[in-house]
Amino acid sequence: MWGQVYNKNTAIIKNDEVMPGHWLLCLDSPDIARAASPGQFLHVRCSRTLDPLLRRPLSIYCADRERGRVYILYRAAGRGTALLAGMRPGDRLDVMGPLGKGYTLPSPGRSVAVIGGGIGAAPLFFLLSEIKAIYSGRLENVAVFLGAATGELLLASQTAALGFSPYTATDDGTVGFKGSVIDLYIDTNGSKVDRIYACGPPPMLKSLSRALGPDIRAEVSVEERMGCGVGACLSCVCKVREGAGEEFRYAHVCKDGPVFSIQDLFF
Repeated sequence: MWGQVYNKNTAIIKNDEVMPGHWLLCLDSPDIARAASPGQFLHVRCSRTLDPLLRRPLSIYCADRERGRVYILYRAAGRGTALLAGMRPGDRLDVMGPLGKGYTLPSPGRSVAVIGGGIGAAPLFFLLSEIKAIYSGRLENVAVFLGAATGELLLASQTAALGFSPYTATDDGTVGFKGSVIDLYIDTNGSKVDRIYACGPPPMLKSLSRALGPDIRAEVSVEERMGCGVGACLSCVCKVREGAGEEFRYAHVCKDGPVFSIQDLFF
């Protein structure tokens, strides 16, 4: 469950198309920036009216706490995000957050792997920023794996700007390894890591679940359609394990997640 949640009428600082069909939105919101943690999301009303009615859950790409700014990297994939892509600096958005349960940050120096697929890698940028600070810039124990359909959709340059040297995979082989990012991780990561962090499409997470041994701790961010964003409407439930065996319960992705232990999920 989250801590302090704000409902703010925030000013747009910038909203630029940074990749084909993908926008980077910067919001002026000091309270949300201070409260946010990697893996959480914002619930954004994409217009000044109630049409469309539902907010859109958008992962936090990063938070600049000193300047009080929050960034969201999103894909214009439907009516709501298309309206959002048309907004300009100076426009205002009704934003609620930060919401959800984020990633558990590692202790300094622990060996970790961070795996992202497509636009699903967006919240991992925030995570990597926090890991860099925790590790005091000593990043030799952090391996980053990024996959996408094509090279232009990778977040490799953004990750490299933080000081990481990501391994890359593309479906078409135009950049890095040709194939899935999970195959790349299996081929590259011969040594055991203490923890894995991942975010990406369900097939990627399913492949990761099958590839991992039972003793490797992994946290993954999952996606479900959301209504209220606060656990009241039950539209984003998913099955999670309850004890040993195949017993399960239903969890709210918006409230109990979106980050879960991969061992608790059913694929």
